[in-house]
Formats: sequence, structure tokens, C-alpha cells
Amino acid sequence: MIQENPPRRIGRSISALLIGFVLVLVLTLVTDLALHAAGLFPSPRQASSSGPFVLATVYRTLYGILGSYTTARLAPHHPMQHALLGGLVGLVLSTAGAIAKWNSPETIGVHWYPIALILLALPAAWLGGKIRTLQEAA
Repeated sequence: MIQENPPRRIGRSISALLIGFVLVLVLTLVTDLALHAAGLFPSPRQASSSGPFVLATVYRTLYGILGSYTTARLAPHHPMQHALLGGLVGLVLSTAGAIAKWNSPETIGVHWYPIALILLALPAAWLGGKIRTLQEAA
């Protein structure tokens, strides 16, 4: 007999995904603003060299790992599946962002950046989930 998840567990799954997503979003926005304020990033809508985009790729990937770890940590069951589902959301959002910004002045000449975010979404999610599952096994 197949039992459905009680609403409380479904709510906890949704909460885990939401908390992981919000964590990544807040960390990314705060870091972006700080780097703009420090003059390390050009003003929005201004073309840039690859340097700032390399930095953004690194910290956004690290935040993706942290967000997936957090999602897996808070998940009521199947932490890796929760982490990967969060990564799938990141993949979809990264793809939508790449499509929307493909011809924007700030990304002209650095089309590798949105592609990198798309390609790194699921590996980052997997790594965050893996770190959590290794902790559980220990």
C-alpha cells in the first residue's frame, strides 16, 4: 500500500526548497551590491570585461552549493532529491535569465557567463546535496 506524504512533510519539503532558494538569492544580491559599491563591478547596463564575470561565476556557484546544502539539510527526507530539485529550479531560472539578457550591453562579448551559470546549476546542487548526505552517513 502506497502512503502519501502527510501535509506537514510536504510543507517541510517546500520550506526547505524555499529557504535554500532565498538564501542563494539574498547572498547573491548582497554580494552584487557590495561589489558594485566597491567599484569592482561596473554599473548595471554597462559593458564589462570578463574579470567581474569570472568572480560572479565563482561566488554564485559557491552560493548554489550552500543553498543546495541548506535545502538538503532542511529536507524531511531524500536530501539529495531536494537538493537536485533546487538545482533544477536554478537551471530553469539561469536559462530564462540567459535568454532575457543575451543581447544586453552588459553581457555582449561574455556570452560564456550565462552559459556557465546554466552548466553549473546542477553540479553545484549535486555537490551541496552530496556534502549533506556524507554528513548524514558519518
